[in-house]
Amino acid sequence: MTSVLIASDQSLQRHGLRMLLAGEPDLTVAGEARSGTEAVRLAAVLRPDAVLLDGRIHETEGPDVIRRITHPPALAVSTEPARPARVLVLTPTSDEEHAYTALRAGAGGFLPQHATPDELIAAIRVVATGDSVITPHLTRALIDTVRQLQPVRPNAPGVGLDTFTERERDVLTAVASGWSNAEIAQRLSIAPTTVKSHVSHILAKIGGRARVQAVTFAYESGLVRPAA
Repeated sequence: MTSVLIASDQSLQRHGLRMLLAGEPDLTVAGEARSGTEAVRLAAVLRPDAVLLDGRIHETEGPDVIRRITHPPALAVSTEPARPARVLVLTPTSDEEHAYTALRAGAGGFLPQHATPDELIAAIRVVATGDSVITPHLTRALIDTVRQLQPVRPNAPGVGLDTFTERERDVLTAVASGWSNAEIAQRLSIAPTTVKSHVSHILAKIGGRARVQAVTFAYESGLVRPAA
């Protein structure tokens, strides 16, 4: 059973989402939060598998809400390892800047509010298992956004380009260029499953969960330079 914490400042939206999730046999609503601060507190107490976060909370309270949910402080005493909740941001806009900051903060997915109920349910299931949900259009827009940024020190302490094998650097460069796994496989003459394995290894090394985080790292590390 996948537990979900709903975080929205609108009671009508919280009610509607609760009713939607209640109709799924494998999903259960762990609780409801009316603010980012309350979402952080309830995520620590209830330990849901996923947090469905209204994008307005992210826009008004900032990415720190997501960061505190996905990177909680270690407990002094714990009977079992705690797996941080995964965050799916439900956004009213397609603003690439908000998506970029949310993903860097640790969000596992970004879905527009005009998504269908089936798309939302599927996205929650995907994010809860540890995978990422980002629409192709948003992925491309985020890559364009990253390309326009000035490189800064990578946000993965201790991780440099020498951490990766030559093939991993090739794949990382291709990912940062916006190629799909199939395109990378064709251009590098390797199997798509091998590409997927390389991408997984890259994300593990940088401590990332989303493909866009690999793109960010590629530009911030200087492996790929922003277009003039």
